[in-house]
Formats: sequence, structure tokens, C-alpha cells
Amino acid sequence: MDRFASMEVFAKVAETGSFTAAADALGISGQMVGKHIRMLEEHLGIRLLNRTTRQQSLTGAGKDFLERTRIVLAELEAAELLAAESRAKPRGELRVNAPITFGAFSLAPLLPVYMAENPEVTVRLTLNDRVVDLVDEGYDCVFRAGPLMDSTLMARGLRPLELIACAAPAYLKAKGTPRQPSDLSGHECLGFAGSAIEERWEFSGKDGKVGVRVKSRFSANNGQALKQAALAGLGIIFQAAELTQDDVKSGRLVRVMPKWRSTRPLHLLFAPDRRVTPKLRSFIEFAVARFG
Repeated sequence: MDRFASMEVFAKVAETGSFTAAADALGISGQMVGKHIRMLEEHLGIRLLNRTTRQQSLTGAGKDFLERTRIVLAELEAAELLAAESRAKPRGELRVNAPITFGAFSLAPLLPVYMAENPEVTVRLTLNDRVVDLVDEGYDCVFRAGPLMDSTLMARGLRPLELIACAAPAYLKAKGTPRQPSDLSGHECLGFAGSAIEERWEFSGKDGKVGVRVKSRFSANNGQALKQAALAGLGIIFQAAELTQDDVKSGRLVRVMPKWRSTRPLHLLFAPDRRVTPKLRSFIEFAVARFG
């Protein structure tokens, strides 16, 4: 039997002076009260109560044990209250994973705002472009770009990521400027290695969606590496707007085919736990408010 429950029963018997009164106060049977006391005495190897037909009184050992029992029960109640408070208030370490470009250029700049709103939460952010296993790798939530595959995870849809195609002025001067997706077949297109946009780029225009196969002598699995190659005049980059917007604004890169748009879905995933912790709930609400 639960030792804490037995201690609570013992303390109530000592307080009320009888098994019947203790049973009424605790909402259990008198027989169950007697069983708790017997199990506790057997566990301790001492007699706690002197029993008569009309009442019970504490033995000397019972008085000493009662004093300690009240301390233990008070500490247990305090621990339970602390746990309840922990469930109600965001606190603890939050482990988040995100794609590199989105995480570095969109998410990271806003995390100080979230942490200021939730001062008892610490954030551990890891960035990579592979598909991580949320449960096995111990993440609370992950941002995932691209179409969702079948999964048992919960998903909150966020604002799609905008991709743009751009190149250095020197490259466009030497190779010409593509005006529509079909023109890309004659250009060096810097592919994102190991992804859906390594060899095929998709755009949406006034006539609907268009997909075009692209090729290049250079590909990389990192957006920053691709941007450096584009800045050096190696070819056309097709990446998230956040990665290239400063270079486009400064003129170091020039956006091509601006009338053709391209987006990738973005979701926030988390385990389907019925008891979402306050820290995770607060972060989901924050992410939806900023990126929803």
C-alpha cells in the first residue's frame, strides 16, 4: 500500500481519536483505515496505537512517529503545490530545432522577446536542415519546412517560407537575365544538395504553377555557402528571402523573375501529449503569433 497514504490515515486517526471518525473524514471505510494502520505498523515493526473497544490512543513510539509524520506530510503537500505551480507557469529548458536559414534569420532574432516574456524558461536551439526525430532526439518542438509526411506528431501550420531566385550583377551581365522559369535551363543554378530544390525549382505565376529542372556544377547543403557562391558570380541562387534580402537591398544580388513566386510550407511540430507543458504551450502560442 502507498506509505504516504497510510501515514495520512494514521495522522487523521490520531487527530480524530477513532477509526470511524477518520474514515468519515477521509471518505473511506473503517475497515480500510484499520488495514492502513496494520500495514504501517508491520512495515515499521512497532505498535503505533493502543486499541480499546471505544477508542484508540497513541503509544510512546506512536507519538514520536506522529510528530515526524506531520512534518513529512507537510513537505509532501509543499512539493505537490510546487509541482502544480510548475505546471501552471512556463519554466525549465525548452529544446527547439529549426532549419538553418529560418532559424538563424527569422527565429533567433525573436527569441529574446519570448525569453523576456518567460524569464524562467531557458532555450536550447539547434539548427540543421535534416529531418530530426523529435521524440528520439529529445526536442520539445521542431520547425519543419516543406510538405509534411505522414506522422503521428501534432502540427501547427505557419506562414509559408518565400523563396526567391537571385544572382550577382556580374553573373547576369555575362550570362543574361532569365525572364521566366523555362529560361533557367540555360543557366548555372546553385542547387541545395539533398533537398527537393536541388534539381527542380517550382514557381507560381499568373498561369499557374511551373516546375523546371535545373543543373549546376556546384551544389551545397547550406544556404550561406550557396549565397557566397552566388555573390562570387558562380550562378543563380534559389533560397529563402530572409537569407538574401540584405544583399538584394544593397545591390550585391539582383532578384530575377520577380513576377514568379515560390513558397514552401512551414509547420511547428510537437508530440501528441495530452499534457502539454506550460513552457511548450507558451512557445507554440508565441510562434503562431509571430509566424502564423
